[in-house]
Amino acid sequence: MFDGIQRRVVSLWFPRLASDQILRRCPSGAPFALTLKQSNINRLYCLNAQATQQGLHPGMPYSDARAFCPNLQTAPVDLLQGQRFLQILCRWATRYCPWVGLEGRDGLVLDISGSAHLFGGEKGMLSDMRTRLTRAGLSVQIGLADTRAAAWALAHHGEGLASPGDMLSALQNLPVAALQLDEKTSTALTRLGLRKIGDLVAAPRAPLTRRFGPDVLRRLDQAVGQQPEGITPLADPPHYAVRMTLPEPIGLISDVMAGTERLLTQLCAKLKAQEMGARGLTITLRRVDQDHQEVELRLARPLRDPHRILPLFERGLTGVDAGFGIDQLRLEATQVEALPAQQLTHVSAAQKGHLEDLITRIGTRIGLMNIQRFLPADSHIPERSFIIAPAAYSDPASGWACANPRPLRLFPPEPIMATKPHPPERFRWRRMSLTTARATGPERIAPEWWLEDDNWRSGLRDYWRVETTQGRRLWLFYTPQSPGWFVQGEFA
Repeated sequence: MFDGIQRRVVSLWFPRLASDQILRRCPSGAPFALTLKQSNINRLYCLNAQATQQGLHPGMPYSDARAFCPNLQTAPVDLLQGQRFLQILCRWATRYCPWVGLEGRDGLVLDISGSAHLFGGEKGMLSDMRTRLTRAGLSVQIGLADTRAAAWALAHHGEGLASPGDMLSALQNLPVAALQLDEKTSTALTRLGLRKIGDLVAAPRAPLTRRFGPDVLRRLDQAVGQQPEGITPLADPPHYAVRMTLPEPIGLISDVMAGTERLLTQLCAKLKAQEMGARGLTITLRRVDQDHQEVELRLARPLRDPHRILPLFERGLTGVDAGFGIDQLRLEATQVEALPAQQLTHVSAAQKGHLEDLITRIGTRIGLMNIQRFLPADSHIPERSFIIAPAAYSDPASGWACANPRPLRLFPPEPIMATKPHPPERFRWRRMSLTTARATGPERIAPEWWLEDDNWRSGLRDYWRVETTQGRRLWLFYTPQSPGWFVQGEFA
């Protein structure tokens, strides 16, 4: 801070940030609240003004809230989305000053020292902030003071502006909870008759320290400016991009690949330093005629190994039109994910890497979402014992939960002519006459009563693995309720 400049701090508190974020996209005049499940109880997390007017409050059980307000509209809260939105607001606030930090889950703190005159003074700056935020559909309470603690207290407990050098006049009538003390300490101070900050200032300091420790007086001194309290600005996220400007234009694919390799080496070093891996990469090739072409690469797994990534770029770079030559290459990791260091055996790492590279190569042709794998599901019903997921965004399962083997092919049950409870010695299936050589079973499977499924309304099924003399290995089941045999699968 430069000498002679009075330090001034602004606190922005968004009391309905989470609900305002949702209602900005879908305005509603009805009571609305976001819910959060805590200890197996669904509670209200953030409410709009209409819900508050109905007597609802954060932390209230959802069942009680519906009893008070039957027309309450709710949605589950996404805490990560709320933090991302707050970071967006943090970047927006840098239009007023370069020093902006986060204040919990629903607030910002700005050090506007030396920048208020750019907006016509402090009142003009605060008016501009409020106008823009209100226009964006956000409720905000603003406090301005010499200290961070005083600005927070004014924003949360008495929205206003404190005159420079006189914090006590603005704070003395606020409750002691405005010093950001814990609830237990605030209650104890209130019982002693110290309800306001002015009462706390007039009380003897030594007895307070002996009873409550140094934190109470430390927060008081920080609020009135007798102890410093810093503001840490939100650091800019790492930017994973590198570029190369060439002294002479190039046009051969071998030269472009050589330049890409150099850029990949630099980019992967940045990713490794942050323990991140790239899921999406874009290389931009600028031609001498100022036109440019982009080649995108989406990876099946986060990577930071330049030797594995480079061959995957070859197909896209081969189709580039160099024109009269390329004089600049720019490589950017457009999507990154955490990739901590792992200890793998050489064989398992190589096998996994080959599979991931194969998925990436096929994905560049048909799309990563079109490459799918089977994963086990928590159900003993054959039709529900698996799910299909994109291979690029899922890990292979180590094993299936079912102890009994399942056929490689499943199809809708097909009836055969037999009614006895034992596997038939001879039967006809798909115009083939088959003879049973060996039968293993039965495995009884009961329907899941909590799910509606028309195919299982007949009740229990007894499954058998039947090997025929003709070489077919079939999966048959018998229904005791309405006697009959069906073929549902075939083993490899």
